[in-house]
Amino acid sequence: MTHLIQAARAAQQRAARAVARVGPAHPVARRLMAAAARAAAAAWDAGHRVADLHHQRTTTAVPADPGADGSVSPAPPPLPTA
Repeated sequence: MTHLIQAARAAQQRAARAVARVGPAHPVARRLMAAAARAAAAAWDAGHRVADLHHQRTTTAVPADPGADGSVSPAPPPLPTA
């Protein structure tokens, strides 16, 4: 069943390259994104999970923003009205 995982990875890479090259609204990119979604759904239906589709990361991730670690950050002040 690893062929389903490999197919999902390959389809996602093809779609990502097409989107980067011609943009997400291009008909070919849209078809490749749909094909990638179908390949991922087929792998999911066969019992593979998202963790099976992505390699384990060996580095510690740095939070992208102060609230990414689960802490609650205060809301920004409201914008002044004119």
